[in-house]
Amino acid sequence: MLTIYNSLKREKQVFTPIEPGKVRMYVCGMTVYDYCHLGHARVMVAFDVVYRWLKASGYEVTYVRNITDIDDKIIRRAAENGESIEALTGRFIAAMHEDAAALGVLPPDHEPRATEFVPQMQELIRLLEARGLAYQAADGDVNYSVRKFEGYGKLSGKSLDDLRAGERVEVDSAKQDPLDFVLWKHAKPGEPAWPSPWGEGRPGWHIECSAMSSQLLGHHFDIHGGGQDLQFPHHENEIAQSEGAHGGTFVNYWMHNGFVRVDNEKMSKSLGNFFTIRDVLRQYDPEVVRFFILRAHYRSPLNYSDAHLNDARASLDTLYFTLRDVPPAPGAEAGIDWNQPFAARFKAAMDDDFDSHGAIAVLFELAQETRRQGDAGLAALLRDLGRVLGLLERDPVAYLRAPVGEGGMPEAEIEALIARRLAAKQARDFAEADRVREQLKAAGILLEDGPQGTTWRRA
Repeated sequence: MLTIYNSLKREKQVFTPIEPGKVRMYVCGMTVYDYCHLGHARVMVAFDVVYRWLKASGYEVTYVRNITDIDDKIIRRAAENGESIEALTGRFIAAMHEDAAALGVLPPDHEPRATEFVPQMQELIRLLEARGLAYQAADGDVNYSVRKFEGYGKLSGKSLDDLRAGERVEVDSAKQDPLDFVLWKHAKPGEPAWPSPWGEGRPGWHIECSAMSSQLLGHHFDIHGGGQDLQFPHHENEIAQSEGAHGGTFVNYWMHNGFVRVDNEKMSKSLGNFFTIRDVLRQYDPEVVRFFILRAHYRSPLNYSDAHLNDARASLDTLYFTLRDVPPAPGAEAGIDWNQPFAARFKAAMDDDFDSHGAIAVLFELAQETRRQGDAGLAALLRDLGRVLGLLERDPVAYLRAPVGEGGMPEAEIEALIARRLAAKQARDFAEADRVREQLKAAGILLEDGPQGTTWRRA
């Protein structure tokens, strides 16, 4: 029985889909004006595992993850670079796809871009205006009247009075209330704009997701996810927009992943303490990074450091050593028997709010038992359970020999040095054999001598 921690209710709840056997899920994606950082990687990987587990549980899933390809940061960055908005966003969308693929993230079923849904956004704003929840201010912007939506604050737990007390009043603001937020921005000279009933302009940020999710998943769907930083105001505003326009419940289960932290501060571009996915992948294998993310529960903070990533590499190596030394039984692709004790415990962990931390702990217990028994059937189960999380999908030897980033000694050179060492040992020139071993070790290549000869892996 799958349970999900619902941010809206602040408790774990048994998951019951709106339509039996089917799940509709929307996750807020990237604003594409720069390379993705490790915080973005966590969102992509966390909800990739949610997607994978729902499908492994037999659900037919429709997964939507949007792209914001128009906003103030994009406009500003394009102007700074002297390039078109289309060129800027196209470049970073391609980079995002490369990063996601490297991390083993499956493509969503739909990946809408904000600029493709402007008519739907305008229709949503018209509905809100007709219901008295939106107004055009003197400056030309169309704003949402927060105090006219009775349920505002229910996701974040913030009251309007608390929000008002903490709000700086803008002296020249055309808003009726400082808490109101923009649905449609009037056009400024030189900025991209679309014609609308309120004049030339462009959509505000929050309206994008309400329009795209309702168009692709309906006015009421199962799961909405994103980073913890989006809970307020973005997701709060989505609820106000969607439920204000259509009535009824917008989303049944709200999910938010925890922050990535560096020196106890949230990793973010605004703080300047972020690492791009590309930076990290120059030092670490992509599967190690995925494993590092999944080793923590998706709602808990994730502390970034080289030490933690090195530890993740050593731990993942252990699982691959098991699959190398105890090859999985051939033809064991008929599917996982979820009644098998290890599989049942893995399933129990994942059914407990997608607890990848607990599921990975089961993998290590299974690896230990696999080695103890030398059981090829258990090895196949280890591999197949790992694959449910997007792990252990590679040939063990290929993984252990994979170079990281652009460096690393080429395989042909490694094999040539191993052959030279073997020749030295046969000639009883042990000093030369030791020198070659140390040369390889200095290059990050570890040798393992066994009955079948010498094998190697990268440190």
